[in-house]
Amino acid sequence: MVKVGDKVRFLNSVGGGTVVKISKDIAYVEEEDGFETPVLVHECVVIEAAAPKRVSPVTAAPTPQPAAVQRPEEKEEEIEIAETPEGERLNLSLAFLPVNEKSLTTTRFDAYLINDSNYFLFFTLLNRTEKGWHTRHSGIVEPNIQLHLEEFGAESLNDLERLCIQAVAFKKEKPFDLKNAVSVEHRLDTVKFYKLHSFRENDYFDENALILPVVRNDVPERRFEPDAAALEAALRSKKNIDRPQSASAPRKPNKTHEPVVVDLHIHELLDSTAGLSNSDMLNYQLDKFRETLDAYKNTIGQKIIFIHGKGEGVLRKAILNELHTKYRQHDYQDASFREYGFGATQVTIRQQK
Repeated sequence: MVKVGDKVRFLNSVGGGTVVKISKDIAYVEEEDGFETPVLVHECVVIEAAAPKRVSPVTAAPTPQPAAVQRPEEKEEEIEIAETPEGERLNLSLAFLPVNEKSLTTTRFDAYLINDSNYFLFFTLLNRTEKGWHTRHSGIVEPNIQLHLEEFGAESLNDLERLCIQAVAFKKEKPFDLKNAVSVEHRLDTVKFYKLHSFRENDYFDENALILPVVRNDVPERRFEPDAAALEAALRSKKNIDRPQSASAPRKPNKTHEPVVVDLHIHELLDSTAGLSNSDMLNYQLDKFRETLDAYKNTIGQKIIFIHGKGEGVLRKAILNELHTKYRQHDYQDASFREYGFGATQVTIRQQK
């Protein structure tokens, strides 16, 4: 049982300190910075029990304890005042942190749900498989807290490619502005878990993290709805940027034949997908694929890694069809999982037969 004076650490978030007061099922923990943090009692882990108090006859007479016990209601008022104007807007994110950032190919990862608002949230985190949606986690996340969801390894990445986060916001025992229920789907690019630059400095953790926004300032993250009118402008602007690079590619010698890595994910090729249909994006990716093979067609033995992701396999099937029909002289196989993760194909340039 947690009691006043115990030193504790938080079960579902980073931090801890000394319990200075307990009100109902809430413990008020004074951290190193001097601020008191309200935490559910059952989410506190005692790491050092409070030393037993020795009360002398002189100090026992004034009996200060009743005065301390009568303060909970006043303290709860202070917690309400601590709400910020910015916190009245919902900001919700998923975060992924590597346990060992120096070994991304073998490390495990921690997943957190970040509630950066003044609201409590009922939430469910779902993942999609071939058989449909499955509830992965559900519960309540308190205001302004990072809730640890799970630790997982590379064997679970396939299950995380399609995620859905649903949430309903509310406050306890006080009036509040009604917020729309949230239901946001994400396609998680699991290749990013093997790229060090994917994990960046952030406002929520001391460590670098991959942050996946769910709601920003009350606005849920949504997929781009292509605008047909912007199609031509988007294609022209990107081709103008890529043309000098693709023209210079054949002139760059690669005497050591070190593998060339080409990420075909559409967000790596285009700054914006506005105006592009799924067919347009696929054709653009295939153009980049053909352009790369043509640039290295005379570099016999050159290995090229095309990262296409697993997803629903549309791009992978299209690439394999191209290799089977138009580029039959080249050898191809699945790329190394340890180096490039799931969803990559290695092509070795061979001489025209």
